[in-house]
Amino acid sequence: MFGRRKRLWEAPPLQSRYDAVIIGGGLHGLATAYFLASRHGMTNVAVIEKRYVGFGGSGRNTAIVRANQRTQENLPLYREALDLWPVLTRELDFNLMFHNCGNLNLAHSEAALKAMRIQVASAQYHGIDIHLVDAVECKKLVPLLDISDRPRYPVAGGMFHPPGGIVRHDAVVWGLARGASKLGVHIHQGTEVTGIEVREGRIASVETDKGRIHTPRVLNAAGGYSADLSSRFMDLPLPISVLTIQAMVTQPLKPLLDHVVSSGAYHVYANQTLKGEIATGAHMDPWPNYTTGTSAHYIKHQAEAVTELMPCLKGLKFMRTWAGLADMTPDMAPIMDGNDPVEGYYMNCGWGYFGFKSSTVAGKYMAEFMATGECPSILGPFTPRRFEHHRLMGETAALMEYSANN
Repeated sequence: MFGRRKRLWEAPPLQSRYDAVIIGGGLHGLATAYFLASRHGMTNVAVIEKRYVGFGGSGRNTAIVRANQRTQENLPLYREALDLWPVLTRELDFNLMFHNCGNLNLAHSEAALKAMRIQVASAQYHGIDIHLVDAVECKKLVPLLDISDRPRYPVAGGMFHPPGGIVRHDAVVWGLARGASKLGVHIHQGTEVTGIEVREGRIASVETDKGRIHTPRVLNAAGGYSADLSSRFMDLPLPISVLTIQAMVTQPLKPLLDHVVSSGAYHVYANQTLKGEIATGAHMDPWPNYTTGTSAHYIKHQAEAVTELMPCLKGLKFMRTWAGLADMTPDMAPIMDGNDPVEGYYMNCGWGYFGFKSSTVAGKYMAEFMATGECPSILGPFTPRRFEHHRLMGETAALMEYSANN
């Protein structure tokens, strides 16, 4: 007879006082908690999660990681994030299933190739492994691709980013939760934050449905619910729209897709999972909403887009479909800030598409910020004040090809 399995993390009683409270049991919240404990010795920390750890976007994504962003502010952050995956696998003693299989972004016009040249040059300047490839080289990398003139948008070339790949999102949630718990962090699932108290311009306490917590520090890492939380409890509106992103997987196949493949013109990306499924996703829903419902429109779109680029996949069946919430800022770059306008109030939100791939490095630097009270220089550009001064970042340029072709 099998004995009861040991829990990966403890379920301690809620204390009345913590040195820091993190709202949101997703990857960003868990990573911050882990780094607070492991790098700064702050173990009297509570992670408050309304549902269960990994409930939100952490458990509803396609697990792609990469460092081929566009802007000088983002590139160093994502490069370090990629470097952290094998480090954390060893440190947590937990198999995160990191597979740097490479990421191929397709271009379908000379204009798109010119834009990629700029993107590649920027990334290479920061020491990121990425290079341009022509259509024939794309075909060598992904033999399934149709590089003829048959597709609506023929493949003109692309950029290949070898260190990119996939990480098992559930494993990252479990590994970080276990690692933080081992160091003394308290993880409270099924606990809802109902208010935040501010006294004389400082964080004083957090009210939950299980009782009040006195604390001098609060991190808002609530993902798709972060803007609502900030507005309701802090009277601090954020320029964030909540949009649904849908994804789906096919029936399992033998190994045939070695790299992550994406196309802005077709609004599609695809990779083969460890179970053999083809996981594919699209652009976000065009209207703000808080639903995680899926639609026949996107199933049809995915089937058409994937099979136009890779015709041999025709006839496959989608076995499962799901959706997650993306908290999107106007410039597709996050908000990471603290002590403004309330001392002890920190924000890590607005990640949109990019929350999963950035979670560990964002947690590392937000932990440093919270522990020292000093904003790390790498986080400086991500203040929400940039919107007041009209200094938006250029990540929205990644959508130029979408607009040009649709």
